[in-house]
Amino acid sequence: MKKEFGFRKKLIAQLVFGSLLATGNAFAQDAVNLGTVQSNAGDGGVTGPGTASYVAPTQGSLVATQPQSIISQQYIQQNASATSNYTDIINIAPSVYSIDPNGPGMMESQSGGPYIRGFHDGQYNVTFDGIPWGDSNDFTHHTTSYFMAQDLGGITVDRGPGDASNIGYATFGGTIAVQSKNPMASTNFNLYGTVGSWNTRMMGGEFDTGVMQNYGDSAAFIDYRKVQTDGYLTNSNQNRGNLFVKFVKPVSDNTLLTFVTMQNTVHQNVPYGATLSTIAQYGKNYGLSANPLSQDYYGYNYDSINSDFEYIGLNTTQGNWKIDNKLYTYAYYHNGYNGMNVGINQPNGTIYGANNVPGGEMYMNYRSWGDILKTSYAVGKDSIDVGAWMDRQNNNRGAWNTDATLGNAFVSWNGGRLMTDSLTTIQPYAQYEWKATDALTVTPGVKYTSFTRTINAPINNGGNPAYNGSQTWGKALPSLDAHYMIQPNWSAYAQYAQGFLAPNLNVFSTANGTPLPSELNPETTQNFQLGTTWKSKQLTVSGDVYKIDFTNQAQGIACGAYTCYQNTGGVKYNGVEGEATYVIGGGFSLYGNYAINNYSMSTAGASLYDVPKNTATAGVIYNQGPAYASLIAKEIGSRYGFAQDANGNPIPFSSFTVTNFSSSYDFKGLGGWGKDVKVGFQINNIFNYNNIYDSAANDSTTNAPMYFVYPERNYELTLSIDM
Repeated sequence: MKKEFGFRKKLIAQLVFGSLLATGNAFAQDAVNLGTVQSNAGDGGVTGPGTASYVAPTQGSLVATQPQSIISQQYIQQNASATSNYTDIINIAPSVYSIDPNGPGMMESQSGGPYIRGFHDGQYNVTFDGIPWGDSNDFTHHTTSYFMAQDLGGITVDRGPGDASNIGYATFGGTIAVQSKNPMASTNFNLYGTVGSWNTRMMGGEFDTGVMQNYGDSAAFIDYRKVQTDGYLTNSNQNRGNLFVKFVKPVSDNTLLTFVTMQNTVHQNVPYGATLSTIAQYGKNYGLSANPLSQDYYGYNYDSINSDFEYIGLNTTQGNWKIDNKLYTYAYYHNGYNGMNVGINQPNGTIYGANNVPGGEMYMNYRSWGDILKTSYAVGKDSIDVGAWMDRQNNNRGAWNTDATLGNAFVSWNGGRLMTDSLTTIQPYAQYEWKATDALTVTPGVKYTSFTRTINAPINNGGNPAYNGSQTWGKALPSLDAHYMIQPNWSAYAQYAQGFLAPNLNVFSTANGTPLPSELNPETTQNFQLGTTWKSKQLTVSGDVYKIDFTNQAQGIACGAYTCYQNTGGVKYNGVEGEATYVIGGGFSLYGNYAINNYSMSTAGASLYDVPKNTATAGVIYNQGPAYASLIAKEIGSRYGFAQDANGNPIPFSSFTVTNFSSSYDFKGLGGWGKDVKVGFQINNIFNYNNIYDSAANDSTTNAPMYFVYPERNYELTLSIDM
């Protein structure tokens, strides 16, 4: 009999773990029961094996006040490739477009997202257990340097700004809310391994302590894995190690302490795409060369990265007060090396020799420290929510020219950088949840956001004049949500909110050393959304419409291998989204989602890159007893690519569809040293779609666009043993 871990009071569980259940943690098997929250929270009382809520790849919530797609731990465990990052997993959701050109989890995405409604990385939040994280220079995220699928308890893709309590750098574009899984209730050791295409192999093990009654009913797990792969693209290898630890302990009847740490190391060879002539000569999977006389040589193009993420969380209920506080830190230490110019057959020559290969070396090292305090005070049926987020990220950055032939001997600072910078973010908020009737809740609120950049750049980006100064941006952001329970299993909502984002760091890298006033204008939005969710045991369905008015849209464009940003002015977004799961019976279910994403720009003839006109998903799922199988197809609509053609014009791409198959069988109760054995088999890209899907950069000499090709059909076999 498995142990259960329960508090004597219900209040703390309802406070702390309601949000975990909303992200699908209710589907975890044999997880620690951290309280007495009903498992049907947000599901209309219709959940558990065999129901639509259980098998749904994505679904809305009956308690949500904005469009969201909940991806459960059940779906992740059964469908995600072993090497996946969160970006690979969320591709299933409506309005999401995300591709790893080297294979799932095998490269940071140079092109192909993830995009949400056409918003690129840096224009939406990514949180881990409620903590926003990312690079302060452009608010983007390094997906191969943090969390992996084995430690996730669920992901919620919020396609909107949320209420005033939703904190982060760029709330207007939505939030990818990643949640860690909980420790198991019983002592267990799980050994797992994966082999797959492109010489991919992974070995890992997780130890769960179970509930330790001699240590105050605390529980923990430790999980470590090692990944090695050659990747789909030639000479684009990855070697990665990832450690994750989570510890939970009830301090009293109504207080819970949580500690999490993650440590990650990665060495990866990163290509920038290939021109049409290179693809014709060397094949669709050309990434980097094996020729040490070329700037494309894999030995000259690689990253060595160390990163970590830690937090201490305290959740408590004291009378009418509910308090959630997280003190955290995370860091990213990156040493990168590359050939000086992008593209094959670039001319060589350095100060050390006419035939020596010119290269570049860089570092970017930063650490963030922060705290998130969220409080709620009950006033009858209503509540007052007050809190604040404070974060400080310090960054050291350098880049210079080298001689790759001589082991990266220093050449010059020309076009490089040497700088320190910091970003201080403060976001206090307050809102009132007014229970107007038993069915209607109205929540007005306001959040104030403040960003302060300080920069000391004796050598500015790109060799621009030195800069030493600071700039602060701030704005009050009102929001108003209305949520109505039409029936116990049917809800509707309406939302209005304003959004705000400070300019990227590179606006301070200008030819005269002084940022242009127009480039210092922050991005602002007004978001309007309406939606509904309906659930029964057999069917879960959600739909929404949205409209976003955008001012000072900062769009990235390819500058060779790098990204530059320009102010494209006003943009208006609008669209329709929907998702549904239907249980046929006999273990079979049908799933589908569809989204239409439109935009118009104030600049005549202008266009945005990677905004698919539509996304669509359709699939069939079998889930009966120990057997699981899914066949799911995802369509990405027509769009423009990231880079331009040789004349500076946007490159159109047609729609495409990719189909994946996933299966597993769980052999339970075997006895002996293996209690349970699970075998999984996956085929990604069954019909072998292997065409160019996006432009990634421009060749340094010819200015010809460089492309990525969708990875060919690939396989994965996984074995997991509980001991």
